[in-house]
Amino acid sequence: MAQLITVDDPADPRLHDYTDLTDVALRRRREPAEGLFIAEGEKVIRRAGNAGYGMRSMMLTPKWVDTMADLIDALTCPVYVVSPELAESVTGYHVHRGALASMARNPLPTPAELLESAGPHGTPRRVALFEDMVDHANLGAAFRNAAALGVDAVLLTPRCADPLYRRSVKVSMGTVFAVPYARLESWPHDADTLRAHGFELAALCLSEDSVDLDELAARRPEKLALMLGTEGDGLSPAALAAADVHVRIPMAAGVDSLNVAAASAVAFYATCP
Repeated sequence: MAQLITVDDPADPRLHDYTDLTDVALRRRREPAEGLFIAEGEKVIRRAGNAGYGMRSMMLTPKWVDTMADLIDALTCPVYVVSPELAESVTGYHVHRGALASMARNPLPTPAELLESAGPHGTPRRVALFEDMVDHANLGAAFRNAAALGVDAVLLTPRCADPLYRRSVKVSMGTVFAVPYARLESWPHDADTLRAHGFELAALCLSEDSVDLDELAARRPEKLALMLGTEGDGLSPAALAAADVHVRIPMAAGVDSLNVAAASAVAFYATCP
């Protein structure tokens, strides 16, 4: 059973993992470098553990101790019990869910390893590729869509946001843990890696030569990589040039496009096997 430790000093060094959670720039540097990420809320913490992420520590307000009792019984890491006021002082915001856990990151596979890995349905046949998606909420929502709609894996370009950043994890409701992912190192040259594994690259965009999404779905490519770009500008010219086909979602009422997370849901649903 984990040891319950009451902490009443917000400067206690044992709470270091939880300090300044609202400082995005700081956390983006710290968390990968220190090999950790923060899971918030009972469901997300349990999903992280069930997905194989090890727990470094947990920080709970008193009312959550009984709720998490079964998990505490199975842990060997410290569990810090703090007042709601102290939790807010440490993290920088009101911890509405009252339960935070510092989790250890797992090593990421290379893109080639990911595309060759054996999942529940064999090796990946349908993957999402997110280029420079920098908004953590959009990335979390897109991961949730991928999990819900049967996407086998996700590839991220170097400038994409961290899917294990607290807001991404929270928006995804922990489903970021359900979809294997890897980070590309040299995009768009890495498009060759996808082609070498038999994938057709389909770019979601508004180009003049794009085909309707239904047309792509009707062809049922054996292996398909759906490419979605950054908020606002969409896919880069280099990414569009690397694609095998350009695809659009038909719009009505003079609307030209959807939010990238919404577009991902439509594309994933339309191309379900």
